[in-house]
Amino acid sequence: MELLFVIVIAASIGLALRYLVPQRGTSGVLLLPAIAAAAAAIVWVALLWFGWSFDGTWIWVASLAAGGIAALVVGLVLPRRRVEADAHLLSRLSGGKA
Repeated sequence: MELLFVIVIAASIGLALRYLVPQRGTSGVLLLPAIAAAAAAIVWVALLWFGWSFDGTWIWVASLAAGGIAALVVGLVLPRRRVEADAHLLSRLSGGKA
């Protein structure tokens, strides 16, 4: 049950981050929430396998921080790479040298 709570909270953090990062129009609305939820779930399950207790504070902090950091990194890196790739493709399609 706690895993569900972690996923929902992490997705909410990712959704909030989506509106804080620049150039958010270069990706879909659910990309950052999905990345945050997936990263938090993976960290949560890994920490449970390592013996951390599900009712401890640090497993919550580590999981939600991992989800938020993953979403933030993707939210900052993806727009820049997307703009560069779009410019490269436009140049190639319009007959310019790549």
